[in-house]
Amino acid sequence: MVGISKGENRDGITVSFSAKFAQSDQFRVVFREGMALVEAAASYLDGDGRKEARKLRPPHSLAYATESMRLTTRLMQLASWLLIRRAVSEGELTAEQAAEEQRKIKLPVKGADQPSKEWGALPARLKELIEQSIKLQDRVSRLDRMLGSKQVPMSGEGDHPLKLQLSRLRAAFGPDAE
Repeated sequence: MVGISKGENRDGITVSFSAKFAQSDQFRVVFREGMALVEAAASYLDGDGRKEARKLRPPHSLAYATESMRLTTRLMQLASWLLIRRAVSEGELTAEQAAEEQRKIKLPVKGADQPSKEWGALPARLKELIEQSIKLQDRVSRLDRMLGSKQVPMSGEGDHPLKLQLSRLRAAFGPDAE
């Protein structure tokens, strides 16, 4: 009996996990949650957030401005990632076009943004949105690693068995990974 390697169906045809995932219910849930969070943050920052920011004293208002900018930047990067994945699944972008677009996106690194020392004085809703965005960032980062968006695509059957592994090492650690 011939085994089925990861990424192949019973006919020996390679199946793109990335493409399948982008069409899955799990992806649709993450996509909807991500877009809802973008809308909620935009609504808050443009409405109640503005009112709350006006009430803050100078050191706290600077922290509000900084944290709201970080929130906006984080959400725009995450929304871009989600939109590119959806565009591929809907046939609007090819995998090559998506890879080029993904290179422009810098997913935030977990723990890179340290909260302001004025965190405690920030409005509760802003802190809640920030925490939700960090959870979404963690989910998207895990998905990005799982989907291997930084990996070199799998090549044909006639290649040496170590070629794929070396490609993955290069993608993870740079060209000097051999």
